[in-house]
Amino acid sequence: MTTRSSRAVPASQRLAQQALSYVRHFLQIEAFAGGVLIAAALIALIMANSGFADSYHNFWALPLSIGFGGWGFTQSLQFWVNDALMTVFFLVVGMEVRREIYDGALATVRLAALPLAAALGGVLIPAAIYLLFNSSGDAANGWAVPTATDIAFAVGVLALLGRTVPTNVRILLLAIAIIDDVAAVLIIAFFYSGGLSASGLPWVIAALALIFIMQRAGVFSAWPYVVPGVLLWVGLMQVGAHPTLAGVILGLLTPVFSRPSQEEPVRSLEQEVVHLARVSEGATTDEAHIALSLQRLRMEQREILPPVTRVQMALHPWVAFLIMPLFALANAGVTLGGVDLSAPGANAVMIGVLAALVLGKPLGILAMCFAAVKLRVCQLPQGVTWNGIVLLGLFAGIGFTMSIFIGTLAYADVNLLNASKLGVLTASLGAAVLGLLYGFLGKKRLTQTPVSA
Repeated sequence: MTTRSSRAVPASQRLAQQALSYVRHFLQIEAFAGGVLIAAALIALIMANSGFADSYHNFWALPLSIGFGGWGFTQSLQFWVNDALMTVFFLVVGMEVRREIYDGALATVRLAALPLAAALGGVLIPAAIYLLFNSSGDAANGWAVPTATDIAFAVGVLALLGRTVPTNVRILLLAIAIIDDVAAVLIIAFFYSGGLSASGLPWVIAALALIFIMQRAGVFSAWPYVVPGVLLWVGLMQVGAHPTLAGVILGLLTPVFSRPSQEEPVRSLEQEVVHLARVSEGATTDEAHIALSLQRLRMEQREILPPVTRVQMALHPWVAFLIMPLFALANAGVTLGGVDLSAPGANAVMIGVLAALVLGKPLGILAMCFAAVKLRVCQLPQGVTWNGIVLLGLFAGIGFTMSIFIGTLAYADVNLLNASKLGVLTASLGAAVLGLLYGFLGKKRLTQTPVSA
């Protein structure tokens, strides 16, 4: 039997493969993801303050309907971005939390103590500062706006400092931001969900039951879980909870183990690769057998990684480069001429958000970390100095996505919402600039051995 001869790869194909490899490389760079998010926010701001302002706002208000037979559901395009697509964002957050609890920065009380203390300070102090400026009325409902940290934006900006930042500083920022997101989810669930109703409870119970049944049956592919995910989303909306919480619940329920099998996936992979090697040598030309072998190869390759890791890796590019930029495009477009800071409470809301994020975040994180170390509840990780904690505090002031998201839930008054968005955008930019300046000017201090508290 003749051996198949290899054909020369066309130049156009080589160029396409090289371009694709560059794209894949950029998709893995966190700073690039942060840059895309910033670009989307800038585009939204430019559109909202140009001659296209009316078209911009009208576009996101366009109704979009889904329906089957006589049933239909119509909401604005902005709703579908904020309440539907952002569910996928929260799904990734939930899976990140699940991974960290299983085998990460939150796996033990000792490991979690420092980021828990930091996150607690990063929630309580900013909320208190905000309430100093807005102690009553509708404005007081926004107390949680400056408590959130945007993971992608903060980690992306931190990446701009390069290798001067110790690895443990980055890991600690991730842990703080993750706990911060958990706090934001709990705040949304308890303070910004509507009056709870029992009408959607059967949907929620049915969705959870279906998830557990599918997991027990060994269904580890992600796509079948879309059905119970949609049921859970609808049920939570009917209950009165915010529907994006469905993403968090699904993420926390995602398995951290690969599907049990009679044979090790790596061993199965090795067998299939050997078989395909024989095919390439011309030992067989049975196309049906080859197709079956390739199918097994894909299945075993998938089973090497647990679902929580595999699904998160698959969704990350979509969240970082599509969903979050879309959210920024839909929500960051504040028409500056339309922000009436003379309206009752508007100026105090903007100043409160600005001060809470830029000052409250670093103060709260530094104070609680210092107290926790002094009380010997925990200690600074290797390579993390107090200057590194200050740097983390500054970057944690980048609220952006989560802060704007909470703002859309907190304010009924459009003037207060726009003032809040302006405060979030200004504070996030200020926190990013201050963090970069502090990092570049104090590179040596970031790697010095920390003085024992």
